[in-house]
Amino acid sequence: MPYRRIERIAAEQTSIPTYTALRLAKYFRTTPEFWMNMQASFDLKTEEIALRSELELIREIDRAA
Repeated sequence: MPYRRIERIAAEQTSIPTYTALRLAKYFRTTPEFWMNMQASFDLKTEEIALRSELELIREIDRAA
């Protein structure tokens, strides 16, 4: 795996694609799901920050009704 790819992932300049998750899992003796879940968690948190004001405008469903 190119050093530059790891450098860009660590600098949050690019995401972890599936083929990289498979390679990292093999190297670190983990699972690809570990790396993909880490990426999904990062994506969700980043997007939540970006959409914060818009999300605040969404009314939640009334479960009591």
